[in-house]
Amino acid sequence: QVQLVESGGGLVQPGGSLRLSCAASGSIFSISAMGWFRQAPGKERELVADITGGGNTNYADSVKGRFTISRDYAKNTVYLQMNSLKPEDTAVYYCNVKGRRTPSRFTDFISWGQGTQVTVSS
Repeated sequence: QVQLVESGGGLVQPGGSLRLSCAASGSIFSISAMGWFRQAPGKERELVADITGGGNTNYADSVKGRFTISRDYAKNTVYLQMNSLKPEDTAVYYCNVKGRRTPSRFTDFISWGQGTQVTVSS
């Protein structure tokens, strides 16, 4: 079992900042990638940003230059620093982790966090 605990969501005014955190725990041998997705009402879930084990990052075009993803390898934690927030960033943000529970390649996992609400409004 792999558990993800998210924190950091909330209400912020346009132009403001928030920092999301997601800590992974449980039976984890290795993590290949950690990332954040979001889902706004009536829309499909979309990738916001992710970061690989090697530190390569990938961002949605809509957040480039405003959001920064980072990772603490020792704590199995991923962060999303969100600056210059816009009303269209309002969504439930979900943490996503891909990895392996044991050295066996048959124990790959993909886990999702419970989601944290981010609301950008004046």
